[in-house]
Amino acid sequence: MRITRDNLLHATKSLCIDFASKKDPDALMTHFSTTHQCSAYEHGLPILAPFLGRHFVGRDGVRDYFKTVASTLSFEGMEFSEYIVDPEVQKVSSRAGTRYLHMCLTLTTDCKVTDYQVWADTGAAYLASNGQVGHELGL
Repeated sequence: MRITRDNLLHATKSLCIDFASKKDPDALMTHFSTTHQCSAYEHGLPILAPFLGRHFVGRDGVRDYFKTVASTLSFEGMEFSEYIVDPEVQKVSSRAGTRYLHMCLTLTTDCKVTDYQVWADTGAAYLASNGQVGHELGL
């Protein structure tokens, strides 16, 4: 069964809305597959933040990723936009309204996420939230 662009877009937007609304990790996990292996990976240097450059594998691993992000970063007013949907490979990319985040998801035919990847300057966001990055970076 092939899923449509609209199905993929709706599933992705639902996850993005829940993430931006700071839903708890268990609520975010409702968007992830229970029938396929899932993973989360945020590109970056592990020395900058505890969730960067680590593979979080399986539902428990992905839940741990969201717990770690929630306990490490804070944000306000995050909005996602610029959705790019490719139904052929069942992938969706999006950019957050903040300057920090670009996300790419791979979804199953039942519109559940299997691969969650983030390219971001979350290292800078993390350091800024701890007062370790100055105004010269515009943070």
